[in-house]
Amino acid sequence: MTPWHTGPWGWSGMVFMIVMMLLFWGGLLTVILTVLRHPRFTRHRLTEAERILAERLARGEIDEDEYKRRTATLRH
Repeated sequence: MTPWHTGPWGWSGMVFMIVMMLLFWGGLLTVILTVLRHPRFTRHRLTEAERILAERLARGEIDEDEYKRRTATLRH
């Protein structure tokens, strides 16, 4: 038996196994990233302008209606 004996499938079996392994791990990684990027798992991060508006609302400089109107404007 030679040290390069690859079993009954030969080289094509090794290539098939490598391709299938890459497809498996690539598919698993794709599923994990898709699940983690789903909106249910991500939190909305405030932009600098939205943070300033939230601070102004907390200090009482603007009312809730103006806050909602301005944040809606910022998001469009």
